[in-house]
Amino acid sequence: MAFELPPLPYAEDALEPDYSARTISFHYGKHHKTYVDTLNKLVAGTDLEGQTLEAVIMAVAGKPDKQAVFNNAAQVWNHTFFWNSMKPGGGGAPTGALGDEIVVAFGSYAEFVEAFKAAAAGRFGSGWVWLVADNGDLKIVSTSNAEMPAAPGVTPLLVVDVWEHAYYLDYQNLRPGYAQVFFDKLVNWDFAAMNRANTK
Repeated sequence: MAFELPPLPYAEDALEPDYSARTISFHYGKHHKTYVDTLNKLVAGTDLEGQTLEAVIMAVAGKPDKQAVFNNAAQVWNHTFFWNSMKPGGGGAPTGALGDEIVVAFGSYAEFVEAFKAAAAGRFGSGWVWLVADNGDLKIVSTSNAEMPAAPGVTPLLVVDVWEHAYYLDYQNLRPGYAQVFFDKLVNWDFAAMNRANTK
């Protein structure tokens, strides 16, 4: 079965005005869709056809001759994770166990956001900034291009896409400002808490 573009978990205009419908129409409707379409073309007629997205990523990761397959498969996965990392009416500090863990790991929620913004600003070129559970410890990890946190014992909890196409229409070159709005108005802590719970 061919890979399909996963449905957005909300309407295209549901994150307005903080993440515009125009941005989503390009980012989801064109960029994300193109990764899906290209992946289907790349795996057609190969032993990867019909496998799950995760299986394809695992099979081709680190293989230079399969870089195009990895790039497109990983970008399909990363983008789907990103859409779920936001929600209408999101934002603000998390409550419950995850909120407590963030304070322990980073000193305070404000310090966590500042560290995350610094990682976003420090990512040269295109990539992603993740909150992960690394063998139980919360850490901020930055990856380039299509890469994702994939070391043993590392589980992504949420992600911010820092490719320019993710934010340029709304925030131009103000990547740290975009990251700040993500945490103020968009972040889906329920999704992150669910991912954290699955590591225990």
